[in-house]
Amino acid sequence: MPDVDITIGGRTFEVACQAGEEPFLRAAANLLDAEASTLVSQIGRLPESRMLLMAGLMLADKTSGLQERLSAAEAAASQAQGAAPTRVEVPVIPSEITDTMAELAARAEALAEAIEEHVSA
Repeated sequence: MPDVDITIGGRTFEVACQAGEEPFLRAAANLLDAEASTLVSQIGRLPESRMLLMAGLMLADKTSGLQERLSAAEAAASQAQGAAPTRVEVPVIPSEITDTMAELAARAEALAEAIEEHVSA
């Protein structure tokens, strides 16, 4: 088992972990250190056990909030999957309008050709 030195709240601890889990341990320690450092900067020097307890509680509070948000998002996604598809109505353009637009486009092309011929001449 590898031993990893981690720093939390300005204090270094030696922690053992399974081989290959070092990056996960360091990432978790960084989260705990961020909370502990906030406490130390706000309150000052704390006994080690109090600092670790408070930092752990702060992380637990954040985790609880994230779990609530995740549950709400999962419920909304589940509800959206089970709901009937939303009906989308696309307006239909009457054929008279499309015919008129096609006629206008043909006239514009004819005018453009006449102008090009006139300029070329």
